[in-house]
Amino acid sequence: MKQEYYDIVEANPVIAAVKDQEGLETCCRLEEIQVVFILFGNICTISEIVRRVKEAGKMAVVHIDLIGGLGSKEIAVDFINSQTEADGIISTKPPMIERGRKLGMFTILRYFLIDSLALTNIRHPQHSTKPDMIEVLPGLMPEMIRRICKSTKTPIIAGGLIEDKDAVMAALSAGAIAVSTTNPGVWEL
Repeated sequence: MKQEYYDIVEANPVIAAVKDQEGLETCCRLEEIQVVFILFGNICTISEIVRRVKEAGKMAVVHIDLIGGLGSKEIAVDFINSQTEADGIISTKPPMIERGRKLGMFTILRYFLIDSLALTNIRHPQHSTKPDMIEVLPGLMPEMIRRICKSTKTPIIAGGLIEDKDAVMAALSAGAIAVSTTNPGVWEL
């Protein structure tokens, strides 16, 4: 991982996850926000969305699985890398993360903690992919975050259902390096 990306996330532990144009405009106006997870768009609009984030002086990370018109093949990562100014990608698919790493992009592998098997897969992945960071959802489970942080050297981001300062503090106290949230009220903490 490029140290600069780690440093930016660590220094700015509240990450704006934007799911629409309104959220994009709001986060771009906020000086407190330095990292933006882009959770919307399509192949016709993603370049412009990323450009807007970069013009605001922020780090742009595209959740590649959520971009309309992109498939689940590694060529989608090549598209984001060559056709946008994105700093990195998020995906639930290890091959996408692996391709992003080969291209020198910042990578985040997203896991949904729905059962003990998901927890096992984080601790003992069945793939050789080494993402720069792992995002776990929902982020409202400090005990699970604590256990994951103890079992991996990969930095953890807590995401999903982070709605207030208490949730942010609980996730960070449990060992997460940052939290991601779509709630603009939390962006300004």
